[in-house]
Order: sequence, then structure tokens, then C-alpha cells
Amino acid sequence: ALGASPEGKIAVKIASGEPGSNYLRPELIGDFVQSFDDVALVECNTIYGRFRTATAMHYQTAEDHGYLEIADFDVMDEDGFIALPVEGGSNISENYVGTHFENYDYFIVLSHFKGHTMAGFGGAIKNASIGIASARGKSNIHGNGFIEAMAEATKAVSDALDGNILYINVMNRLSLDCEEDPREPEIHDIGILASFDPVALDQACMDLIYQAEGSENFVAQIERLNAPRTLEHGEEIGLGSRTYQLVSIDE
Repeated sequence: ALGASPEGKIAVKIASGEPGSNYLRPELIGDFVQSFDDVALVECNTIYGRFRTATAMHYQTAEDHGYLEIADFDVMDEDGFIALPVEGGSNISENYVGTHFENYDYFIVLSHFKGHTMAGFGGAIKNASIGIASARGKSNIHGNGFIEAMAEATKAVSDALDGNILYINVMNRLSLDCEEDPREPEIHDIGILASFDPVALDQACMDLIYQAEGSENFVAQIERLNAPRTLEHGEEIGLGSRTYQLVSIDE
């Protein structure tokens, strides 16, 4: 519907999830991923000391969650990191991504949009910033104006790819916590949104949360953590626009 035409070696950036967590299930995304000829699911190691901090355990977790059954899986920083310059940022000057970032011609940032206890919500910008950042890059973003630095890191990725990037947010099982939330979601599934503009995409998703029945706790978390500032800053530095047109392709 967007007219996207990914070519070359394609990276589909997912979050493979911790054991017991609320992640995009392989059976949901498998057909989409396998519609590309030369594709890999990609991720980088985490820094919070669980099952995806060490590379070997990260691969095991991806296998346990069924991702290796639908595509190759690549921990992009298992061989170190490279620095991408951040243009126009005020919090970070470089974004450290895995060395394997350079192996891909096109990135599809496939995000499970839901709450996050530090960012307020996790969507396209969080997945393209914290998600594509190496372990060192994650520390850099967290330690230097996290809310705004996520937008700056995403701009570094976007600039490096020179337009060869597409963002898709899946709004299902909308729990309050990205990593592990055993509670059932309080909001009904909403749908799937996509854009070439991560700011517009996350803004649209956030607006839909505000409109959804039963979203009081989610909205309170967004406002308590000043999550809209990520989108405001993204617009300020030229990552994208908070103005959007929501077009249904089901009609």
C-alpha cells in the first residue's frame, strides 16, 4: 500500500523477547518475513543482564521463541560495533550500532507497539534506536538524555540508510511493559500501521492509544514519563513529522 520496494539483503528488525515476555509471535510475522528472498531477522544484545545480554544465549532465546524456523537470525553486534554520526542532535554525537549493520541494504523495522516502563511506549523509534544500537550504543543512549536521544539515534540510522528503511508497528496485545508483563492487556487489539516516517507512525499509534477504551493506565504512563517528547524532538531534528494522514487499506 505504501509502494515500498525493499531490494538487496533485507534486515527485519524485531525484538525477540525474554522468556515469558510479550513479543511478536513467529506465526504472526512468518509469512511476511518469508515473502523476501534474501532476508534475516536482526537484533543486538541487551545490557540489562538477562537472556539476551550474551550472544550465545541470545541466539538460544531466538531459537526457543521459534524465530529460527522462519528466517536466519543475526545478532548484529556479536563482532563489535561501528559509529554512525548524529546530525543535529543535542544529546549524542554518535550512535554505536553492530558491525553487521553494514551487511544489509534495506531495513524493515517491525515493532510490537506497546508500553514501556522507561520510554512510556515502545514503537518504531525505540526499535530503531535502542533496538539497532549495540550494547555500547544502548548505554550511550540511556546515559545521555534517553527520551530525546532515542530520536537522535534513529535519525543516525535513517541517514545512514538514505531512505532504505520502512517502519511497521503491530498494535496487538498492548501490555504496559515491553520486556515482561504477565498481566493481560487492558486495551483491545487495534491493528497494524506502517510508514516511511517513524515520527508520524509513533504519533498515530500514540493517538490511537489515547482514543482506545481502557487506556487510562497506558496514557498515565505515557504522560508520567514525558514520552511525547521523543516525538517532539524527532520533529525538531528533522527525523519526521508529527502531522500525518491515517489511511485505511481495509476499505
